[in-house]
Amino acid sequence: MFKKDNWDEILQALTANVFRTALTAFGVFWGIFILVILLAAANGLENGIRKGFDGFATNTMFMWSQTTSKAYKGLPKTRKYNFRNSDVAALKAALPDLLYVSPRNQLGDFNGSNNVVRGTKTSAFTIYGDYPELVKQQPMDIIKGRFVNQQDILEKRKVAVIGKGVISELYGKEEDAIGTYVKINGINFMVVGVYNFKQQGGNAEQEQKNIFIPFTTFQQAFNYGDKVGWMALTAKDEASITDLKPKILEIIKSLHSVNPADERAVGNFDLYDQFNKVRSLFSILKIIAYFVGTLVLISGVIGISNIMLIVVKERTREIGIRRALGATPAAIRGQILSESIFLTIISGMFGIAVATGVIAILNIVLDSMPPGSNTMFANPTVDLGVVFVALLILVGSGLLAGFIPAQTAINVKPIDALRTE
Repeated sequence: MFKKDNWDEILQALTANVFRTALTAFGVFWGIFILVILLAAANGLENGIRKGFDGFATNTMFMWSQTTSKAYKGLPKTRKYNFRNSDVAALKAALPDLLYVSPRNQLGDFNGSNNVVRGTKTSAFTIYGDYPELVKQQPMDIIKGRFVNQQDILEKRKVAVIGKGVISELYGKEEDAIGTYVKINGINFMVVGVYNFKQQGGNAEQEQKNIFIPFTTFQQAFNYGDKVGWMALTAKDEASITDLKPKILEIIKSLHSVNPADERAVGNFDLYDQFNKVRSLFSILKIIAYFVGTLVLISGVIGISNIMLIVVKERTREIGIRRALGATPAAIRGQILSESIFLTIISGMFGIAVATGVIAILNIVLDSMPPGSNTMFANPTVDLGVVFVALLILVGSGLLAGFIPAQTAINVKPIDALRTE
């Protein structure tokens, strides 16, 4: 392997017909190029989708009350009911694996009638009554001031946290919102914080136009009593909200005399289950990428094997002379395998280099896009481990491509090889 004469012979053999060698090498180049590009594309798509979940506590489900569809304990079907404050305490007591149980209420929306006034300006916004842990459950950055805290909840303070979209409609460009007052349905609230919704695209613009106030204040100020609109429930890291969901629904149905077999009475959305489905999809995409890339690579290896068979046939007389002069079968086999491995590795590494360049250019283009661009593709990369796996594949492919031609070469008897014209 380290003898100069051997390498001179390898280069001489491969450059004897440059066009044929280049076409042969292209098969391996294209196979490894496709493999790396497909894996990078799968990673880029996965990163883009994960970016869409950024800021959300993914081990979370949302739950709301709906109309019953089955009669139960003398109560009719099509009955309406509401969650209550006591439901929150019951869930926390029964399920210690729940990290957060956040009751929520909502008033109005950005498409409704004007419900917020500041000075001479008025507009329509979505008003939420929430607990402090909400900032840990959804993508929100507090860029000024603070969010609702526990003391606000206990004292039922009339404070509000507003979005950047609210500021753009109710405040001047240089005006500081902190400490000012906004009137919500005729009730004054002091602004204590400004938030920015982390995500871009989709309904991000509307999410900037929300106002958050303490949950207890919301219930008192707008005459909601102990009514709860819906809940956001997050499980601890060592638990799964999907596994806890049947027990959660069972408790809620029991508290509100809902038929246990009624599947429509409690609406829910399992974010963790959706996240796992997406994650499984990308695992399948990676398997497909490996499968397709490997098949293309195998076709290139078969091409190299066929060409090496032709090369061996052309060099039959040379092999016969070498055998007659004392060359061992191992030396002949080693020479053929060396040529095959060398050609495979060089063409494969070139494929990796070109694929890396394409990925780098794609990343530059994606990074240059404006922050608000709604793209489902982000940071397409390939792990270094994949490159090492590709190298192992190339070495194995080179051995495989050269083995049959090498075996053919050593099976030729010297006397027969010398007679070949």
